[in-house]
Amino acid sequence: MTFGARMLKTGLAVTLALYAVMWLNLSPPLMAGIAAIFAMQPSIYRSWRYLIDQLQTNVLGAVLAMLGGMLFSNEPIAVGLVCIIVIMICLKLKMGETIGVTLVTVISVMEASGQWVFALNRLSLSLIGILSAFIINIIIIPPKPQVQYEGLIRKAFEQLSLLLRTAVSDEIKETVIHQEKRSLEDAINSLSEKYKLMEEDQKRLRKPKFSESRQMVIYKQMLRTLHKGYEVLDAIEQHYFQAVRSAELNKAFDAHLEQMIKFHEHIMLKFDNKLKPNALEAKEFAENNDRFLSEMLERYAERIDGALRLSIVSAEIYEYGYQLERLNRLADHSGSPEVQGEE
Repeated sequence: MTFGARMLKTGLAVTLALYAVMWLNLSPPLMAGIAAIFAMQPSIYRSWRYLIDQLQTNVLGAVLAMLGGMLFSNEPIAVGLVCIIVIMICLKLKMGETIGVTLVTVISVMEASGQWVFALNRLSLSLIGILSAFIINIIIIPPKPQVQYEGLIRKAFEQLSLLLRTAVSDEIKETVIHQEKRSLEDAINSLSEKYKLMEEDQKRLRKPKFSESRQMVIYKQMLRTLHKGYEVLDAIEQHYFQAVRSAELNKAFDAHLEQMIKFHEHIMLKFDNKLKPNALEAKEFAENNDRFLSEMLERYAERIDGALRLSIVSAEIYEYGYQLERLNRLADHSGSPEVQGEE
């Protein structure tokens, strides 16, 4: 794990919460610090949503805890029962992320056994921590999922390029293959999460401009194309080497994969405004992709051993090529995502 902005902001949020508690002469400050830690979110929208949800569930939890404290005092079984009720309500309201801080509030309030002043103090401490995290998150190094997304896209493409170029030729070491493939899978999963964050920020906080909506289409297709490339690697690992293959067949697969990753590379360079649209290259790629699948199907008609396995690999390669064609069309009809993102 590397040191990042979120770690720094969590520490600053805790610091702000503790100082706020001191200025307001409240105690104990521990609750505000805990709430600040839980409340730090990866995007502006999620920070706002978390703040609103926590306000609702914390107030509700404090009220239930007050009633429970008045009726049953602070008996352990009563505290546990109220916690169960609060968890059920949070899940019913689809606010599962708020459960942790809300339960801290419930337990602290029930400790007062029905004393309103004490309960209000405990609720205030939780809200101070949540508000501190929200303020720090939008002021200090605001989340920029687009910048992170673009960096991850390029890193993931480099890993995919290495793996696809050596997948059939079997040149790369086994340990490196597994390490790079796991890293690529993690990168794709991280990209999926960051895409959701960008989509939430765009749709929920304000009405997006046309250029922003188009940019999201590009990002989505970039992710889909990487995912299809990863599925090609999976198919090769699970099926290709289990089938009977000639040296000529290996050479054909290797050459076609090289052509595909080169085309993918050219598309990424177009998004960086380093290459001009090239209709001839796109046409040749589409024809070669169709021709490759047709030639492979003819070979499988000979019913060689493992033909079904090779047909699965070919289908995945063809689908990857199809997604590349779609990505290339977007690249030919739009500017750089990075330039659009800075406007």
